[in-house]
Amino acid sequence: MSLKVIGAGVGRTGTRSLKRALELLFEQPCYHMVEIFDKPEHIDYWGAVSSGAGPDWDWVFDGYDATVDWPAASFWRELADAYPEALVLLSVRDADAWYDSARATIFEPDRPSPQSIKTMMKVLKEERFASDVLDMDIAIAAFHAHNDAVRASVPADRLLEWRPGDGWDNLCAALGVPVPDIPFPRINTRDDFKRLFLNGTD
Repeated sequence: MSLKVIGAGVGRTGTRSLKRALELLFEQPCYHMVEIFDKPEHIDYWGAVSSGAGPDWDWVFDGYDATVDWPAASFWRELADAYPEALVLLSVRDADAWYDSARATIFEPDRPSPQSIKTMMKVLKEERFASDVLDMDIAIAAFHAHNDAVRASVPADRLLEWRPGDGWDNLCAALGVPVPDIPFPRINTRDDFKRLFLNGTD
């Protein structure tokens, strides 16, 4: 199986909603950070690749039609080369709003995540995103640099830039599929994240 969509947008840009939307469109799983929580071998894999080990993309994405969010979004260049027919999907939002959301959720150093995931993400962010994501200026500069690099490197006919309010239309048009007759998913708001990951409740 080959990836059809490579999500290049960083976390907290609507990636969990996109995960669900792509699963509805393709009727296949979409890879996302949440996938690795019960896959310790994937945590080890991403930690090793982030530290410079050679990747095995077909192994990690076996059974998936698409990927969004970290950790895969940090390797959008490599994935775009490995899967040249895939759409590159850059999810974006206002930089200040993005940082405010990220700092309160995925950048929260005391959130109760497994230590193995915290260690893997620390290596990944420092090596492939920003030296210090808790510094607002550094993190926002990295956010802009990441998005600008995707825009500059991916041909326009292969790139879709998507914002959370865009919904189905431009996504389905880029994929050449009908628009579903259901509302676009809205999953993993800040309150959802805090309830599931920070407060430890369902």
